[in-house]
Order: sequence, then C-alpha cells, then structure tokens
Amino acid sequence: MPERSGNGRLVASCTMVLASVTPLRRSLLSLVLALALVLVAPVAAALAVSAADLPPRPPAEHVLDDAKVLSRAGKAEIEHQLESFSTERVDARLITLTRLDYGLGLDGLADQLLERWTADPPAGRSPDPLLLLLIDTQTRATAIAAQAPLDRQLPSELLESTAATTMAQPLRSGDRYRQAAVDALQRLATVLQGGEDPGEPVIEETAAVVSNIPTREETSSSNAFTWVIVLLVVGTVVPMLTWWVFSR
Repeated sequence: MPERSGNGRLVASCTMVLASVTPLRRSLLSLVLALALVLVAPVAAALAVSAADLPPRPPAEHVLDDAKVLSRAGKAEIEHQLESFSTERVDARLITLTRLDYGLGLDGLADQLLERWTADPPAGRSPDPLLLLLIDTQTRATAIAAQAPLDRQLPSELLESTAATTMAQPLRSGDRYRQAAVDALQRLATVLQGGEDPGEPVIEETAAVVSNIPTREETSSSNAFTWVIVLLVVGTVVPMLTWWVFSR
C-alpha cells in the first residue's frame, strides 16, 4: 500500500510525477528531431544541382564557377583559355558544382546540359558545337562532354581519358581545380589543332627514403648479438686473468 506522509498526502503521487518526466523528455526530443529534419531537408535539397538549376542558355562567361573554388586570377586564366577555342570553332565551357541532385551523375548532368543549351539555338546563325568540362567538388568527380560534330576530332576515348586522368590527377593530389582545368584544356586544344595527343599525365613515384635503421629481417639475420656476448666475456675474463697472473 502507498504510505502517507505527515501531512496526509500520498507519497505515491510524487513517484507518479517523477515517472511522467521521462515520457515528456522523449516527446520533446522527438519534436526537436522532427523540426530539425523539416528545416534541414529543404536546405540540402536547395544545395543539390540539376540541369534545371543552371542557366537555360549558355551564359556570357565561359566559366560557370557555381562551387566558388576558383580565385579571380585562376578564373580569368581559364576564361581566356576557353575563349581561345573559338578559333577552332568550339564553344568550350567549364562548370564547377558543389552537389548533384539525388540519383544524378556528372555524366548525366553533362548530357542534360548539352540538350538544354542546344535545344533553342539563336536565329540567324549556327552556333559552335559545345565542349563542356564539369567538376563536382564534393566528390572530386570530373566529366567531359562534347556535342556530336566534335566526336570526329575529339573521340569519346580521349574525353574519358582526359577527365579520368588529366583532370582527376591534380584533384587527387590536392584541391587544384585551376590546374585540373588548365591541363585538360591544353591536352584537348593540342588535339583540336591537329597535334598528337600528349597522353595521360605521368604519375611521379616518390622515392623511398633510405634509412640507417636496420629492419627486423636484417636484425634477425645479424650476428651482432653474438659479438656483444663475446666482447662482454672477453672484457670480464681478461682483466681477471691479468690480475691473477700479476698477483702471484
């Protein structure tokens, strides 16, 4: 039976009040988590990029640095390099992104952009075929896509190799986005101008540092321990023999 306190109130009522605190805390925690999901989900969705989030037509600038990873000088250098492709009648562009829409790959985005930016060409003139270089800064993924007339000069094998090696190598060794774009554009420009493909970048192998510390295998095969024992015995026995001879 529940006990009564001195003033006649049931002690069990205090226990019931304390027991009701835990469900209250759980309800508050569930409410906070629900509010967090409601607030965070739209922000994450807003950061994701698809072709519909990019300009409907090719912008005036050839560098679309949506990820904001290029310095002013680096952006100007790449812009000048992209504009030089116009001499080969190619509309080359670089796009950097921070996050792709769920289920959308970089190659898929490149194909969507090609379709979106060529669907409604300007009247009165035939635009140069598009060459798109894309970088996903979140995953450091790279992709290159070219419009159909360019596949004779820039075959798909060359584009895939340039994206997977020439662009990817500077990103694997550090966030060198400017270098990735510059190296890729130089390789593609050489081929467009009739030159031989420079090929994939050479990966420099770091030479192993020579150490004076012996390895475990060298230590186990060494007879240094035997020499230490011999020297200790000689250093102990010889003085004793010397003392014994001269003490007689």
